[in-house]
Amino acid sequence: MNTSFFFLLGVTLCALTASPAAAHSMKEALNELQQSEHYLQQVHRGAPDFTLEDAWGRKHRLADYRGKIVVLNFIYSRCTDLCPLHSELIAKIQARVSVTPMRDLVQFVTIATDTEDAAATAQVMQGHGKAHGLDPANWVFLYRGSGAPDPGIKTAKAYGLEFTPTPEGDQMHGVVTHVIDQDGVMRARFHSLRFKPEHLTAFVSSLLHSDHDEAWSGAGGSLLRGWNTPGDRWLMGLLLVLGFPLLVASGLALRRYKTRHGSVAPGPVDAMRDAGSSRTDA
Repeated sequence: MNTSFFFLLGVTLCALTASPAAAHSMKEALNELQQSEHYLQQVHRGAPDFTLEDAWGRKHRLADYRGKIVVLNFIYSRCTDLCPLHSELIAKIQARVSVTPMRDLVQFVTIATDTEDAAATAQVMQGHGKAHGLDPANWVFLYRGSGAPDPGIKTAKAYGLEFTPTPEGDQMHGVVTHVIDQDGVMRARFHSLRFKPEHLTAFVSSLLHSDHDEAWSGAGGSLLRGWNTPGDRWLMGLLLVLGFPLLVASGLALRRYKTRHGSVAPGPVDAMRDAGSSRTDA
């Protein structure tokens, strides 16, 4: 039996034993995150679509960002209490995301619930991002625009949030940050301002890597789905222990075999040595 067979066998054993770990990595990561972040509520339902305008009159729909993770929050732009703190929290999350390869895969969306004069609201909004450190490269601030006065409030209500105008000219409301996946499905609600920015960043990362995990699951998980007993796990461990050394040993043996039979071209060191021998013989 030749060394190529053992080389392929080693590769197969290593791949099979690695597959279950990859297949379960996302689920395990989310479970650990849920245990450590008390303000995380995992959900799984379609995110309500919306059509709103930015402060320069350009229309935006949630569907425009399909294929990206959307981090969505609602604020009353004239608020001087919780809303500025919420914007600063979003800016911290954005800064964490933007120093990673996730930068172009995540869109931050803030929706204003203001019902006051649209032109005056647009002026308030235009300086909001700069004042709170939000980068317009992957963040947009939306509001009702020239339409009816309450689309922002209605959109918030569709997401489970109440923004109630008060006689003092303010709005009473809760604080929630929503995470929507690439398919437009709402996957999480981070409540209040007390959650850790790194936890939301980790949640976003887990969603972006879910396709990789599912690919591994399809490749090896279907073969090993029933390997859950202690005996099965012992056998998997044995395969891993045998597979890696076999892979290394058979690779070295294959290399020696090809070198001995002249099927491997000489490397630079061999060529220099042969050239030196030729000059000596001459």
